[in-house]
Amino acid sequence: MAVRYINVRSNVEMFSPVVRATGNVAVIGTAATGTDNKVVPVTSPAAAAVLFGPATVPDPADATRQVPNSSLTAALVALFGQSPGPAQVFAVKANGGATGAVSDPSAALTAIEALDVQFVVLAKTPLTTASGAATGAVGRLAAHVTDVSERGGEGRERMGVAMLAKDSADPAVVTGALASDRMIYIAHRSDEDAAAAVTGTVAGHPPHVSMLLKQVAITSAPFAVADIDKLNQSEQFGNPPKGNGVNWLDHPALIPGGGVYLGEGYTGNPAKMKFIDVQRTVDDVTFKLKARLIRAIGSLRISRSGLRALVVQLEAVLDPLVRGEVIEGYAIDVPVLDLLDADPAALTPAQLKVIQDAQNDRVAEVLVSVDYAGAVHRIALTLNFT
Repeated sequence: MAVRYINVRSNVEMFSPVVRATGNVAVIGTAATGTDNKVVPVTSPAAAAVLFGPATVPDPADATRQVPNSSLTAALVALFGQSPGPAQVFAVKANGGATGAVSDPSAALTAIEALDVQFVVLAKTPLTTASGAATGAVGRLAAHVTDVSERGGEGRERMGVAMLAKDSADPAVVTGALASDRMIYIAHRSDEDAAAAVTGTVAGHPPHVSMLLKQVAITSAPFAVADIDKLNQSEQFGNPPKGNGVNWLDHPALIPGGGVYLGEGYTGNPAKMKFIDVQRTVDDVTFKLKARLIRAIGSLRISRSGLRALVVQLEAVLDPLVRGEVIEGYAIDVPVLDLLDADPAALTPAQLKVIQDAQNDRVAEVLVSVDYAGAVHRIALTLNFT
């Protein structure tokens, strides 16, 4: 037998952080068939028709006409019709008739609480004074996405999508608890399910992509200029509007070929996280950091080497985001590490107590600042002719 001067036994424990989806959707609506409040994965419009009945059927009085048959299926057809579209879709049949709006989604919303979805939409359910009340369908949706995002399980952060009534250009209906940066509102002039269509469009793009001027596969007549000013506040040169928390479907004349596009990318609360991509990116980056750091819990020490290893793990998440131009840059500050790096003899009693408290309580405070540069939404161009 040969002499082995060095024996090596390799133990490979490679760690892959959990990956959070960014484009999964839950659709709640009334349907012709199906089991109430049961979550069902749906892969295509054809599958939706089998599960919940066709979106339309021939009119018994006139076979040349089609009449509505299943609001849930119609919403799923609009959702799947977007390109790019959602990653994974779940549907829940709510109590009620086959073609009406959702009146009480409480049980259905409870059924989807634990789902890995980032968007929730109610089929054929416009935001009105009644539906926007705390006990109304859209009011319950807004409460659901806020509650689950703040107090649900890890990675359950989500946004709700709702449409105004057809032809409505009054943003005043978005008030109180409805004015949430967890909600997306859309004004439209379509007979299709605009909320479902917009949900499919938003879900199809990465979180950091602005929703401004993203195409929506839907038929919707254009709004008058006065209507858009009411929805958005009047535009002034060099001063972009504050917005009223409601987006609209537009027909930009400068885009070749025409089509229907999102006129803005607002959340329902312009005073907080004003844009959809900001809220989605915060959710995505937050989850990435948590998923990377979970292995540090119970393993890394509150010491110079342990906290430096923690910083490296944070950099492993943030550096690819910089290279991918998702964020512009970042800064990481670990106050206890700064004290541990200093000369112990030069530390004050208060500083030594900070180290002792951190080690005794086993809590390491980390401050991460991220520079997120949003997309251009307005250009103020001055032409000087001489």
